[in-house]
Amino acid sequence: MKRWFEESLGPILYIGLGVVAIVLIAVLTWGIGARNLMAAMVSGGGLAVVIVIGGSLLLVPDNMRYQETERMLRLASVTLVHMRVGLDPVSCRAVCQLLLPETQAAAIAMTDTERTLAYVGEKVSLYGTGTLNSAPTREVLESKRIQTFSGLDKLEWVEVRDIDQDSEESRRVQAYPAAIFVPLVVLDNAVGVLKLYYQRGAEVDRTQMAIARGLADLLSTQLTVAELDRQAELTARAEIKALQAQINPHFLFNTLNTIASFTRTDPTKARDLLREFSVFYRSTLENSQTLVPLSAEIEQTERYLHIEKARFGEDRIIESVRIEDGCGDVMVPGFIVQPIVENAVRHAMNEDDALHIDIQVATDGNDVLVAVADDGLGMDEEVAARLFEGSSQESSRSGKGTGIALRNVADRIELYYGKGSGVEVISRPGEGTCVTLRLVNVAPEEDVFEQ
Repeated sequence: MKRWFEESLGPILYIGLGVVAIVLIAVLTWGIGARNLMAAMVSGGGLAVVIVIGGSLLLVPDNMRYQETERMLRLASVTLVHMRVGLDPVSCRAVCQLLLPETQAAAIAMTDTERTLAYVGEKVSLYGTGTLNSAPTREVLESKRIQTFSGLDKLEWVEVRDIDQDSEESRRVQAYPAAIFVPLVVLDNAVGVLKLYYQRGAEVDRTQMAIARGLADLLSTQLTVAELDRQAELTARAEIKALQAQINPHFLFNTLNTIASFTRTDPTKARDLLREFSVFYRSTLENSQTLVPLSAEIEQTERYLHIEKARFGEDRIIESVRIEDGCGDVMVPGFIVQPIVENAVRHAMNEDDALHIDIQVATDGNDVLVAVADDGLGMDEEVAARLFEGSSQESSRSGKGTGIALRNVADRIELYYGKGSGVEVISRPGEGTCVTLRLVNVAPEEDVFEQ
């Protein structure tokens, strides 16, 4: 109503009052010139009234703007609390309840990329129980553009449950016939959709579209801030864990003891090991917080194996490395392959048999796969799942970790390469383990030569 007054009725009143003022000024001027006291008094009084009314109306827009600004700031503050936890049913339902009174919509819903998370209607408060996204919703997610729909009740429905009742039974609710769908965009990725439903198509006007766009921009900004905070925390945690893992005291002392023993039996080899050990630790310190070519990361892994062979014996560890052409130049965060190989050496080696470690790098479509396989002791599914839990400190204390938790490697890969990247572990007791790193959308482009 306030916006309608400002945009429609306000200008008409201002023009009307201006015309009346001009007439009254003319009458006042004539009355004074003609010495007509009655006309002058009436026109002067009327002009005073016009000035007072005009002044009051001129103050209304400023007051309304102040109230509107205060209301939006309050709304932004409250929704930020809920959006900091991301898109989940509880936070989305709270946000929908806050946003509905700010629009003329009959209902509001929010989704993620797969399903409805919350649905708040005009008559009762409802929340979605996981209805998969409809075709119009998927269309908005793909296009990342605001869209309006009519006849939506034939294309979409929501499965809901009344939150004020104890019953767990859900029921289908048809969507309203008209709607505005706006994508929620975080770092240029559509992560969900804000939906405003209307009883009639005529209610979907430019004002409602502007409101929908503004609310979606507000939520998108808040989700982006939350995601950047999460990534900053993730990066800090990963770097701390990497630094903790760089100086593994067991590896350090074992290597020094090995070098010390060779100083008596084979001084030349002791010097070579000391030189190799120095290069290994220098590279570890330099590469922990930067991107390095994948080939350099594997070279660092081979240095580690060279040192461990000196300790256990050349015939106890046998490695093979195969890198598909072009993949060695892919940039990766340092310290993502060597911890996996270290885990194999520390925990997969049999007492008598040699441990074979096979490192392969290959493309899979647009992705690059880095697989580290061994034929050691292996593990069951429960133990394999625990590799993604805990911190490097917890792993070191328990004696079951790699000095750096596999969860850390997975987090860093997902941070650098985005959704779809990560770590997969396949293992069988007595047969061995294969750990595969998937790096999304980094496969080298093939050179095409014209014949």
